[in-house]
Amino acid sequence: MRLASDFVATVAAVWDELLSGEELAYVTEVPAREARLVPIPEGLHPQVQEALSAQGLTGLYGHQAEAFESASRGEHLVIATGTASGKTLAFNLPVLDALAAEPKLRALYLYPTKALAQDQARALASYGVPRLRPAIYDGDTEAERRWQIRKWANVILTNPDMLHVGVLPHHDRWGDVLQNLRYVVVDEAHVYRGVFGSHVANVLRRLRRAAAIYGADPQFLLASATIANPGELAHSLLGLETTVIGDDAAPRAARTIAFWNPPVLDEELQLRASALGEGSRLLADLVQRGLRTICFAKSRKSAELIHRFAAERVGPELAERLSPYRAGYTPAQRRDIERRLVQGDLLGVTATDALELGIDIGLLDCAISVGFPGTVASLRQQWGRAGRRAKGLAVLVASEDALDQFFMREPEALMDRRVEAAILDHANPRVLDGHVRSAAFEAPLDERDTTFLGPEALERAEALVETGDLQLTKAGYVWSGRDYPAARFSLRSTTPDAFSLVDVATGSVLGLVERERAYSTVHEGAIYLHLGGSYRVLELDLEARTALVEPFTTDYYTQPKKETTTAIEGAELTERRLGMEVSFGRVSVTEQVVAYQKKGIRDQATLELVALELPETTFETEAVWYLPEPWMLEGLEAIERLLGSLHAAEHSMIALLPLWAMCDRWDIGGLSTNIHFQTGRPTVFIYDGHAGGVGIARRGFDQLEGWVADTERLLAGCPCESGCPSCVQSPKCGNLNEFLDKAGALILLRRMLTARAA
Repeated sequence: MRLASDFVATVAAVWDELLSGEELAYVTEVPAREARLVPIPEGLHPQVQEALSAQGLTGLYGHQAEAFESASRGEHLVIATGTASGKTLAFNLPVLDALAAEPKLRALYLYPTKALAQDQARALASYGVPRLRPAIYDGDTEAERRWQIRKWANVILTNPDMLHVGVLPHHDRWGDVLQNLRYVVVDEAHVYRGVFGSHVANVLRRLRRAAAIYGADPQFLLASATIANPGELAHSLLGLETTVIGDDAAPRAARTIAFWNPPVLDEELQLRASALGEGSRLLADLVQRGLRTICFAKSRKSAELIHRFAAERVGPELAERLSPYRAGYTPAQRRDIERRLVQGDLLGVTATDALELGIDIGLLDCAISVGFPGTVASLRQQWGRAGRRAKGLAVLVASEDALDQFFMREPEALMDRRVEAAILDHANPRVLDGHVRSAAFEAPLDERDTTFLGPEALERAEALVETGDLQLTKAGYVWSGRDYPAARFSLRSTTPDAFSLVDVATGSVLGLVERERAYSTVHEGAIYLHLGGSYRVLELDLEARTALVEPFTTDYYTQPKKETTTAIEGAELTERRLGMEVSFGRVSVTEQVVAYQKKGIRDQATLELVALELPETTFETEAVWYLPEPWMLEGLEAIERLLGSLHAAEHSMIALLPLWAMCDRWDIGGLSTNIHFQTGRPTVFIYDGHAGGVGIARRGFDQLEGWVADTERLLAGCPCESGCPSCVQSPKCGNLNEFLDKAGALILLRRMLTARAA
């Protein structure tokens, strides 16, 4: 008989052969952890107890029992434990218990992706609890089935977008559901951050209000990956106090973690081999050894390329057992891939983050992440897909991005780091106004609604009367228009008047681009990447707010050249930090795109600079800014050196801010100047790239000392001489990465840290 320990040793020995060579930057072992089990609660409904017994469950993990007890006391709760820790059962138990006792009650489950809803529907059906009637209600649901689901399903699985535009504006059709709504489950809550999270917070508050209209007060059960602030996030989303269940009692298999850095091809420029190529090589090597492997990529195109490269490496027979998985496939195609994964027919899959979340895809041996996915929480989610039952392998393949290369040189900065805080701002007027209009359409809005929507909603309602959008009647504020306002805006943008991307070949709308970003991303001649596909912009129609694009394969990319000014509208906080004046507050950012540059993808060579004539755009946002003291700039006073030092410090700090706030560097902007017209001194601004701000700059202000220390380590550790894409060069620089002084930035940051220690 073969012991489990023998199997673990054999599997590890197979991949140990691969973990060698100059590409291996770091390797460590994470030990296994035993489960902490407790008895199944006696108060659980007998039918649910029978269902658990039928699945072979004789006990619960400690946090699952704690969640059930908390829910039984009527508390709202957020379960924030690790990957594969049984969060699904933790929030299902209270729901199953309630519905077994009263089948006419309703539960609403919200998921950020359709695949997750499909997976949960299968899981619920597998319990076999009598009179449990789950159904999916989303964009794929046939029209003739929708009224049936509203009538008979007691667990309805949907997503925030459908709730926003398909349910709440038509709540009269949902009266029976809302009247009997007992639980609302919000899974993968950590996804709801930034602009999207700010919108979803308002949708959830509108749901609470709609339920109250029908006499219901549902309990909210949230589940999240491990984040730094689960209680704060839950309160921001709901406006309610919640109990945090965070003591993870689930077992964990042992895991090998490896950091893989593609070899350097050009020492002077610090150009490295393709991360996609290295990822495909590792994927091919692992599946050829019989190891079931998932490889995560950051875009659709990357996932498809890694799959193609790996299939070419393994040959036609084994290639049949490889598959990509991404958004854009039909529901039937996605279901088939999920089924083949669970059944073990597939040996390797390349995926976007559509499979990062909690879909049950069976027993995998290895997980490869090609490029740091943006947050520590997300990376742990990806790594957690492998090694659920036996020892697993997790690999991070670095891109040339500054953050990736920082981790290759400073692995403990990643391994020892607490997961980030998820931040949002539901009261951002750019976000809130659309929901105030929507709420006023759904029912007259008055002072009583501040309980759900917050006092800011009534303030905005008053302002929207002046614009003619709302009317003040005896019943309260009501919508003035003929259409329903929820259909006017997306949950993914802060700007209602966004530009539409239209594919001229098909006439289909590919997506929306915020007006503030349109001029820099979809100007005429721009190469635009949309969900991994490459397009060239043929025309930007400013009046129709439309960008006409065509699919385009090329060996160059475009980068806009912008002139930017930043005006301080008001400082909310000013403190003496790191020996200098540091402020957080509101700023106005004015940008004008004046040209764009074509750059070679392979060698980064400048091919052409093309002039543009586009209008200025101005938006108000939140920023952190600091004024270095004269002694900090001693020896850097020459104008070119000063500009380059400030500019390089700004870039490198932007590159590291995602470590402290759950965001992407594309969510952040910056400006550095030798003399700012308001401060009269050298000043560096770093601001939220979304109008109104969503809390990113505030997080930077709060964590300034650690943020600057990480940035100094980034610059000090990069082996390049004068700056490269792995430290101070930015793919989104409006000055085309001109005037960058890495050495000067390092001097400035070190002097700031010296002042901290003094």
